Amino acid sequence: MKTDIINWLLNGDPSIRYQAIRDLCSAPENELIRERNRIETEGWGAIMLAKAKPEGGWGSRYYQPKWISTHYTLLDLKNLGINSDIPIIHKSIDKMFRLPVGLDGGINIGITVPYSDVCVNGMMLNIASFFRRDEGELKQIIDYLLKVRMNDGAWNCEYYRGSTRHSSLHTTIGVLEGLNEFIKSGYTYRTGEIKSAMDAGHEFILEHRLYKSDKTGEVIDKRMTMLSYPSRWKYDILRALDYFQYADVNYDIRMQDAIDIILAKRRSDGTWPVQAKHAGQVHFDMEKTGGPSRWNTLRSLRVLKYYMIG
Repeated sequence: MKTDIINWLLNGDPSIRYQAIRDLCSAPENELIRERNRIETEGWGAIMLAKAKPEGGWGSRYYQPKWISTHYTLLDLKNLGINSDIPIIHKSIDKMFRLPVGLDGGINIGITVPYSDVCVNGMMLNIASFFRRDEGELKQIIDYLLKVRMNDGAWNCEYYRGSTRHSSLHTTIGVLEGLNEFIKSGYTYRTGEIKSAMDAGHEFILEHRLYKSDKTGEVIDKRMTMLSYPSRWKYDILRALDYFQYADVNYDIRMQDAIDIILAKRRSDGTWPVQAKHAGQVHFDMEKTGGPSRWNTLRSLRVLKYYMIG
């Protein structure tokens, strides 16, 4: 791995530096603790925390407006790798657990739709598990996510519509990230069933070679091959590959087409670009579309490192 690219990552935001020394440099624990603590007081993490309301939360409602709502700000903070014991974050998560329950048993962000959003519940589980909420609070979400699986083994937010027969990559990756964070955080509730559901979800993504129709082999949506960050609720191949390495999923030949695309996107200077941005309000832009991306470079390098690809 080129030293100049590592140094470039280390000169980025504290969240980038922390994850780079953790995932690419194998830094000692005391250095990891020191760098992680900086996320709360410097850079992107500090800016987001400063925008919180005194009673907790961001935006106008829990899920509105995108992407400056409580929900997506908490997800951003989680993905920065910030410490899990910050009081204003937990005040904000409290708002999540005060939302109503849908007819199907999940947490419901909707005003007019009585059914819960599967993708959002997956992200809620991801957030709450990372910030080490009490397991009792999470059982409801686990029960809901296991209950609403489709017959093909994965998930779709439109599951409650009688005409929906096929799972969604967008929904499935969000649920898998939540279930995986729950397992990694050491919770024990229904873990056997969770791991079986995760295996089926992995197979669903692999059957699609991460971005292709399982029927025709055609690309499902070219936007799934574009590099963006933050991902929000949207699926793309780098998000999937980064999830697979984090979840310790062994290499599968069906990943290779997506890996080849990632390799082809590496620029001559050794970095990866920001190729797309999901429209909506933001607290600030972490990186500029079209320019070199520390996020996409970091994530690509740790995928290639995990799967031992140059």
